[in-house]
Amino acid sequence: MTETTANEIAHPSRRGLVAGVAAVAALAGAGIAWWRLREGDVDEAAVAHLWTLDFRTPQGASLPMAGLKGKPLLVNFWATWCPPCVEEMPMLDAFYREHAAKGWQVIGLAVDQPSAVRTFLQRTPVTFPIGLAGLEGTELSKNLGNAVGGLPFSVVFGADGRVRQRRMGRVSPADLQAWSASA
Repeated sequence: MTETTANEIAHPSRRGLVAGVAAVAALAGAGIAWWRLREGDVDEAAVAHLWTLDFRTPQGASLPMAGLKGKPLLVNFWATWCPPCVEEMPMLDAFYREHAAKGWQVIGLAVDQPSAVRTFLQRTPVTFPIGLAGLEGTELSKNLGNAVGGLPFSVVFGADGRVRQRRMGRVSPADLQAWSASA
């Protein structure tokens, strides 16, 4: 008999104990992940405040949020240093180009340095407007339901200006399809 087999025969419950501990650890990890990634409540005062904001674009123009109210709007909080953010930009741009004629609007609010955003957009241009939210964008996204302040974070507003959907993490084509169908 090998030593392992002798150990298993001498302690048959050891395998069960190890499996039980592993299962508990997996459940605890899943619970912690759910708690950290859950969507927070939307602060209605923050939604009202959002429509009063005026962001600067990377080119220095004004991007008033009030001008975007009245049509479905997808707001994407992102940063150049965030790989999932960078990966989803072409998909968001394609969504914007495909759905703009149907009344959809998309804006990206960069939680980043203006110079980094300008450099990024020179390499990876998008057709939808980009606003420079800076570090205040993190707080704004938290008030819109981003409990952990992570990126990317997307919020869909209905034509009435109210939050309809939120997504922590990279959006998928299925997300975009569902959102466009529900607007």
